Amino acid sequence: MLAAPSKSGTIEIKGLQKVYESKKSRFEALRDIDLTIGENEFLTIVGPSGCGKSTLLRMVAGLDEPSGGSLQVDGEEIIGPGADRGMVFQGYTLFPWLTVRENIEYGLKLKGVSILERRKISNYFLKVIRLESFDKSYPKQLSGGMKQRVAIARALANRPRVLLMDEPFGALDAQTKLEMQEMLLEVWEKEKTTVLFITHDIDEAIFLSQRIVVMGAGPGRILKEFRVELPEGRTPEVREHPDFLALKRELGQLLKH
Repeated sequence: MLAAPSKSGTIEIKGLQKVYESKKSRFEALRDIDLTIGENEFLTIVGPSGCGKSTLLRMVAGLDEPSGGSLQVDGEEIIGPGADRGMVFQGYTLFPWLTVRENIEYGLKLKGVSILERRKISNYFLKVIRLESFDKSYPKQLSGGMKQRVAIARALANRPRVLLMDEPFGALDAQTKLEMQEMLLEVWEKEKTTVLFITHDIDEAIFLSQRIVVMGAGPGRILKEFRVELPEGRTPEVREHPDFLALKRELGQLLKH
């Protein structure tokens, strides 16, 4: 099995700014973002469209550069994409010409991991995402939820310190979305990877997270943080818990204004 990373996956964001400028216009996407995401923490960002959630995630992924401030993982400045950060997008980003197993093993193959070791790792993650019998299937033969399970397994197979997720379940139907949320919690509890998750869905944010950050727009900034105090081993029934409903009301009111 590929060795787990020796470092913790702590994300430090200080004074982060993002400005898009042209000869005729200037748009301030993010202003003075200060945020620390701890080792093995599951943190979700919610906010209206245009508040810079995805821009922030892309900068942590190393896919976009900040205009000011600093971004670090375990004290190392982020200067581009890296194997320490896995990414799962809303769109299905699997390679259509590769099987489920080959998609999961893709990053390992690039790293030069032996075929025997790759097989051990893919076997493990096929079991984790409950798709052992689909190992030889191609993406076109899978449902949307199954494709996202494979995308999550592919990201985790490289043993990243951080998993970045940009509305990964946004395109799924309601029932599949609930199933995927439960599966993600199971995987996170096994792998204990730091997760930074973006969503518009308040229920999803509360169900999954240990902490929720609410952002506002014009420019994108942090409005408030919430600690999610719910029982461990969350099941769908937790959505009826008084603390869940109270937090849902509070988040709803804040986002409304």
